[in-house]
Amino acid sequence: MTIDLFESHDEELAPEAEGSRRPLADRVRPTTLEEFIGQRHLLGEGKALRKAIQSDDLVSMILWGPPGSGKTTLARIIARETKSEFHSLSAVTAGVADVRQVLERARRNRARGLRTILFIDEIHRFNKAQQDALLPAVEDGTILLIGATTENPSFEVIGPLLSRCRVFRLYPLSREELRAVVERALRVDPWLSSRKVQFAGAALPLLIDLSGGDARVLLNALELAVRLTSPNAEGATVVDEERVREAMQRPALLYDKAGDYHYDLISAFIKSVRGSDPDAAIYWMARMLAGGEDPKFIARRMIILASEDIGNADPFALVLATSAFTAVDYVGMPEARIILAQAAAYLASAPKSNAAYVAISEAMEDVEAEPLADVPLHLRNAPTELMRQMGYASGYKYPHDFEGHFVRQSYRPPGKDRVYYRPTEMGVEKRLRERLQQLWPERYRQA
Repeated sequence: MTIDLFESHDEELAPEAEGSRRPLADRVRPTTLEEFIGQRHLLGEGKALRKAIQSDDLVSMILWGPPGSGKTTLARIIARETKSEFHSLSAVTAGVADVRQVLERARRNRARGLRTILFIDEIHRFNKAQQDALLPAVEDGTILLIGATTENPSFEVIGPLLSRCRVFRLYPLSREELRAVVERALRVDPWLSSRKVQFAGAALPLLIDLSGGDARVLLNALELAVRLTSPNAEGATVVDEERVREAMQRPALLYDKAGDYHYDLISAFIKSVRGSDPDAAIYWMARMLAGGEDPKFIARRMIILASEDIGNADPFALVLATSAFTAVDYVGMPEARIILAQAAAYLASAPKSNAAYVAISEAMEDVEAEPLADVPLHLRNAPTELMRQMGYASGYKYPHDFEGHFVRQSYRPPGKDRVYYRPTEMGVEKRLRERLQQLWPERYRQA
């Protein structure tokens, strides 16, 4: 689809017949940098992207950010500010043929001295072949590519294309920025301004909070809330909290089970449990569950965490986490959330030790880096007479034959004396440390 950005935009703000009105978010879309709200780290005075736009010194770019952060709007503004012909494709519906059609148009434009901007929404949905088709035109400057994605481009955009683009990170709008978006919409949209919109009590803060930093969600919910509210005797439309909740239905959740929010939230959850903050852990878990995350995924991660971050400081943690997974599998949602919360609260509150994790990591490093040593003869099994004659199991001391069920002997190959397991002073592990110091004093007093 080709869009001429230089025709009049008056129609965007003109009143429209009831039932045929375009969504508010589209009607009040900013068309200049001065109207754009948010992303001050990129577009504030003196910032890199603003200077590049104003000096018309642009390179192909990837705009990476959550829904409603202004990616499409910014791309259109760039085209308008730089007097470029603007073509927009959605990676959901477009194919290689559509891309080639735009590239052919761009070649003709280039011959006439006109720049062509190709905007590809959700560029992460293009496969490798589709992204490959863009490479020559981006490389030789036939087009200035602006890709928009909610996913981490490091994983979703092929390396050759990514290396030819500059990545700009966009963030959810702040509460102050969202308030400014509402105020601008009430001011510039004729239909809204004709309704004399007011907010009762905490209706506006609630609308802002439920939008989740998404300006599109905010504006469309605002319009619906106004439509649901009848004007009062003075002709004003007073939107209350009930209408806001009715319009929003549920908070806008920034979550994608296959994308960045999936990994960001599980990372925040794990770090909160590791950091012994049960309240933070349960909050991040609630965010994941509300976003539709598989509860068994969360339970599996808690099993790993129980060993990696708690270990023998509280051996019961692994038992509890494993039982929680089984229970979640049996019960399913929504009741599984209770089981997950119980397990997360316990794991977060438990004493922490990563000694077992460190031990196996260091041992694996040695196994991979050093020559493999033979098993000492006294530790080998000797099921046959021939093996016994060869010295297998010779000299092995059976610990249960000795006082305290322990006897000092070497269990490692000669020369392998590195200490891998170093118990901490936390929880049960403190008792294990004390026992090992008694059994192997020359090793564990130093560890």
